Amino acid sequence: MAQAAQAAQANVFDANSSQIQVEHDKKRRQFVIRLNGSHDQAVLLYEYVGKKTVDLQHTEVPDAYRGRGIAKHLAKAAMDFVVEEDLKAHLTCWYIQKYVKENPQPQYFEHIYQ
Repeated sequence: MAQAAQAAQANVFDANSSQIQVEHDKKRRQFVIRLNGSHDQAVLLYEYVGKKTVDLQHTEVPDAYRGRGIAKHLAKAAMDFVVEEDLKAHLTCWYIQKYVKENPQPQYFEHIYQ
């Protein structure tokens, strides 16, 4: 029964809603969106590979929430962080590569290793 309620909540989740909040956990080097309360979460993982260089490694959204635009919020937060902190980024994650291609911001390109 609880699973049905979770599924119902998942079905009404709106990724374009203003309720989406991306948390930056600097200690764990990840960006997180809590979904369905705190049970599920979408994450973008990164590592420092130099003093001012990060590798944006992996984005993961639970299956039930895929295709709703959630990952784009993580990608935007990560790229904004790279720009704000004046870092250089390696884009190992295919989704972030796609995001940057679809959102060609000049400030992003200045901070990406090509």
